Amino acid sequence: MTEATATPSLSSDPWGPFVAAVQTFLATGLRGAGVSTEAGMIAQQLNLDGGPQGDAAFPLHRFAGGSGLAPAELAQKLAATHPSDPEISEVHAAGAYLNFRADTFRLTQRTIQMVLERGDRYGHADEGRTAACVEHTSANPTGPFHIGRVRNAIIGDTLARTLRASGTPVTTHYYVDDMGRQAAMITWIWSKPRAEWPAEIRAAVDGFEVPGEKVDTHHGRPYPVASAYLKTHPEAQAEVAAIVQQSESGTPPPQHRQLSQAILDGMLESLARLGIRFDEFVWESDFLRDGSVGAVLERLHHAPHALREENGAWSIDTTSYGLPKESKSVVVQRGDGTSLYVTRDIAYHLSKFVRYQRVVDVLGQDHRLHAVTLDALLSEIGEPRRPEFVIYQDITVPDGGRMSTRGGSAVWLDQLLDEAVERARREVLARREDLGSGEVDHIAEAVATGAVRYHIVRVASEKPVVFRWEDALSFEGRSGPFCQYSYVRAVSVLRKAEAAEPPYPFDAARLSDPEEAALVRVIARLPRTVEYAGRRAHVHALAGYAHDLAEQFNRFYHAVPVLRSGDERPSRVALVAAVRQTLGNTLDLLGIPRLEAM
Repeated sequence: MTEATATPSLSSDPWGPFVAAVQTFLATGLRGAGVSTEAGMIAQQLNLDGGPQGDAAFPLHRFAGGSGLAPAELAQKLAATHPSDPEISEVHAAGAYLNFRADTFRLTQRTIQMVLERGDRYGHADEGRTAACVEHTSANPTGPFHIGRVRNAIIGDTLARTLRASGTPVTTHYYVDDMGRQAAMITWIWSKPRAEWPAEIRAAVDGFEVPGEKVDTHHGRPYPVASAYLKTHPEAQAEVAAIVQQSESGTPPPQHRQLSQAILDGMLESLARLGIRFDEFVWESDFLRDGSVGAVLERLHHAPHALREENGAWSIDTTSYGLPKESKSVVVQRGDGTSLYVTRDIAYHLSKFVRYQRVVDVLGQDHRLHAVTLDALLSEIGEPRRPEFVIYQDITVPDGGRMSTRGGSAVWLDQLLDEAVERARREVLARREDLGSGEVDHIAEAVATGAVRYHIVRVASEKPVVFRWEDALSFEGRSGPFCQYSYVRAVSVLRKAEAAEPPYPFDAARLSDPEEAALVRVIARLPRTVEYAGRRAHVHALAGYAHDLAEQFNRFYHAVPVLRSGDERPSRVALVAAVRQTLGNTLDLLGIPRLEAM
């Protein structure tokens, strides 16, 4: 993996001077104790998660050997050395760890000033030269999105937003599969007059269509029934195979591309409700037309482990790559000369490697085998570069298992969002009877989409998501509405203080309450959280950060008076303004709408 991001600079990270002071103190102290080390190793081992023991912690297990002391003894010796840098207010030993506390006044002064000066750019790094491509969603254009697939879109879109904030120029791709059997199945059924449809397929559609329904819903309606029908009707299978063959030869039926585009447009309309859009659409068939797939096949024919089958097909012996036993031989070209999805995917990735230094693919866990197969085949053709895979687990509902489009057991994204809006509308009306219908509609849509995005992105991709309405739409706890409501609370405080706009003069010495100090420390974490989330593709860390900030702000709000305080009032108003800005920036990165009222 190519790491496209770097630690935030001192000019954009409030923690920067403190971290630099700690690293200097450690380097000097270890050297004085006879320990030879490099600054890079110190930076690698330094833990900046914070907690009750301090703002930074450093383990001495790996460094004690050169000093002749046990790790705990070395920690005590270093802790007894008073740091000369005013950035560090405290150093103490806890077992084999050294813990450091930042000077609160300096951190507060720097954090609030930085947030207010950088505004919407707070948390963002300057743009670098390392370009990235994030390919996500890429669902086949065969019908509406179900909520299992939308996890891909939310992870991918949040990652793209995060990478841009961390200084990486990003292009998002949607890879449109218009070559496979599934797309051919749609063309097969819709190219026939309705009267010529098989009776069981027509019966499953007739009477269920709704006037004015979205095109992806309309054209995707026969898909699950047609998929089942083909399993038991060889003549229909042959017709679909003929369409695949036509597409491979560059002469698909005239309506084939138009059908895929129409369904795709309907799918994108659903994603747009979640604020998800794409920079480029890459069509699989284009790599056949421009000769890229032919060039890949030529390289595969000469690969070290290439095999020619009796039927004329070409395969690669992948035994040495550790793939599952059933995949020890991967077919890359059929006996009739047609390519396979993985072959065309190699051509696609080679095109990405030419343009981008970091290539990220967001894939469901059911595509894990495809990911390792792609890696193996890239190695076979001598390609040194590899994509970075973000593999996510399924979304389930409490009373059901994994959803399937082919099986017709899916919960559609549009249905999910419509129900979310209705539930959000009821919650809003229960709290605000004074709002007009237009305001209620706007807030309900924003709360609903924010709830869905947050509920899905808050869970690490390697863990499954169980979608529960009571959790997603809660106005308390780890939820999108809770974060939005906290933002609105900050807006409300500033409005009542008649300080909706800057300037916000403040005196850091006036912000000495423990809840204020804790709040400043959370605000200061945003730049490093953005950097970490982008570098590791752990976008759930941003969701966790948003909750931490909202939760600490609410603790501060209930513990410390703002509007009714005396000399502290201007400084506390400035702190609230910093919260509004920081939480708003975080919501933007998560794709969650900011609201002025709820």
